[in-house]
Amino acid sequence: LGAFMNYRGQDKTFHERQKPTVGVLLTNLGTPAAPTAEALRPYLEEFLSDPRVIELPKWKWWPILHGIILRVRPKKSAKLYASVWTEQGSPLMSISLEQTAKLNEHFERTHPGKVRVKLGMRYGEPAIGKVLREFQDEGISRIIVLPLYPQYSGPTVGSTFDAVAQELIRWRWTPELHFINTYHDHPLYIEALANTIKTHVAEHGEPEKLILSYHGMPQRYFDGGDPYYCYCQKTSRLVAEKLGWDKERYITSFQSQFGKEEWIKPDTSATLKQLAQNGIKNVAVICPGFSADCLETIEEIGVENKHLFLEAGGKSYHYIPALNAGEEHIEMLGDLVGRYIG
Repeated sequence: LGAFMNYRGQDKTFHERQKPTVGVLLTNLGTPAAPTAEALRPYLEEFLSDPRVIELPKWKWWPILHGIILRVRPKKSAKLYASVWTEQGSPLMSISLEQTAKLNEHFERTHPGKVRVKLGMRYGEPAIGKVLREFQDEGISRIIVLPLYPQYSGPTVGSTFDAVAQELIRWRWTPELHFINTYHDHPLYIEALANTIKTHVAEHGEPEKLILSYHGMPQRYFDGGDPYYCYCQKTSRLVAEKLGWDKERYITSFQSQFGKEEWIKPDTSATLKQLAQNGIKNVAVICPGFSADCLETIEEIGVENKHLFLEAGGKSYHYIPALNAGEEHIEMLGDLVGRYIG
């Protein structure tokens, strides 16, 4: 009985010392620690071993992954990462850290002392499980998870949920949890995108075509019920409506394809090449599915696809940067999370 009373006393003390703080976990894809083949290899292994990313049985996929891809791709990818690396390191990491800091400032104004925002990455560091344990150590029992992917898809948001669940399944006392799985049609998100385009048009003039390029996905995933393609189409439509543009002025396309199977269409690179060949001379590209600029936007869209378009006969090509840590983006994220804070 004495031992039981002692346990109850410890339990009460634990509850009393808990702080009434909400933890907000921002997540993104992740980044290698350095633009080197040595750093890329474990990062790519973790990423490409995720069954949400590659929906193939291990017996079929792992010999390809370990026998071919991880022997060849790290060196090639390292060169691309090196081309976008900055003094602050990976653009995705530095921008994500800035978003985290600014969102903390936002909540310090709106909910003083109540909210703590931390960053976790699905692959690499800081790992999602590690950050959740930090919340636990700080006595935070209410957690809001916001994957910074505006349009839900299994390989991104679904995989993030898996990582959260894999950590929390080990906890004896699980927290109150809110998981935000999409914000593809949030009014402030649409407004921020439209305003970014308006600012670009005011500075550079209106393009003949606006390309809204989203990360691609195997057609098989969409056929299996993933809503990502539909969410991308809705985002594009809402942005165009906000701008007052008709369907002829913009195109929704999908980038970053790899492998031999069929992917959702149209492909961004093929679309840009065809536009140039058809006499379109002036285009602008925005990537609404990326909350922060990264390799896929800076190098693939900003460099590789620009070269492709100009080589095919185009004359003017502009990449419109992601929302990054801009004021409107932070306000939108604060509004999105704020509804769960109370």
